[in-house]
Amino acid sequence: MSITSLYPVVATENVARLADFYREAFGLLTAFEADWYVHLTAGDADGHASGGGAGNLAIIAAGHATMPEGHRGVAAPRLMNFETDDVDAIHARMQARGAEILLSLRDEDFGQRHFIMTDPDGNLVDVITPIPPKGAFAEQYADAARPAG
Repeated sequence: MSITSLYPVVATENVARLADFYREAFGLLTAFEADWYVHLTAGDADGHASGGGAGNLAIIAAGHATMPEGHRGVAAPRLMNFETDDVDAIHARMQARGAEILLSLRDEDFGQRHFIMTDPDGNLVDVITPIPPKGAFAEQYADAARPAG
């Protein structure tokens, strides 16, 4: 057995609004769209919506019948990380858009330049560009996973 894809699915009361937010914030492409579910992707190497690849996010209507009983109608806030090669550009664009920025753009010794904003449903969105870690943090990474300079 092998995992062919792994991605978050966010439940919301307004699928279209949340999908538009993530399309605008990160340039995500639509791989599938219905009124109750949208699958967004960072695209393939040629910039086409593929439904596979490294960056996928699904958005589902909180009350849809495919949600298990007891969880329908629940739109629970969560934290999602979006790794990018230019956190500064996304920060500037989202600041200009008036996004609620909860943690200002900063460099962290553990190897991230990032900021945290909220999406229209109150989910936390951590936008990250890896940077070289400092001090003891560098030793906490597996060799293959350590961000390079």
